[in-house]
Amino acid sequence: MSLTTFAILLSAIGIPMSWQIAIAYFKDPVEGMKKNHHRLECLPYVMTDRYVSFAFLATAATLYRDRAVIAFLAACFAFMALSDTLIYARRGYPYRSHLVFGVLAVIVAAVATFAKLMNGVAA
Repeated sequence: MSLTTFAILLSAIGIPMSWQIAIAYFKDPVEGMKKNHHRLECLPYVMTDRYVSFAFLATAATLYRDRAVIAFLAACFAFMALSDTLIYARRGYPYRSHLVFGVLAVIVAAVATFAKLMNGVAA
C-alpha cells in the first residue's frame, strides 16, 4: 500500500466518526456535549479554536489554488453560517453577521464552481 493510499484510508476513517458526532449533537445537543466531553463554560475557547481552524482551511484552499477545493470549502462555510443564521433568527437573537458571512460564502462557492465549469475558458 502506498503512503498516498494509506493517507486517504486514514482520512476516510474520520468520515463516519465525524458523522457519528454530528448525529449525536443533532439528536440531543445536551447529550452530545456530554458524550464528547465538552463543557458549556469552555465554548468560547472552543469556538476560538474552530475559527482559527477555519482560517487555516481557507488559507490552505486559497494557496492550493484549486477551484473545486475552494468551492467545496466555501459551500461548507456557507452551510455553517446559514445554519447558525436560522438557529439565532428562530430564537429572536441577532444573526446579521452569520447571514452576511453565509451569503458571501455562497458567492465564493458559486464563483469558484463557475470557474471550474468554465475549465480553460477565459472568464
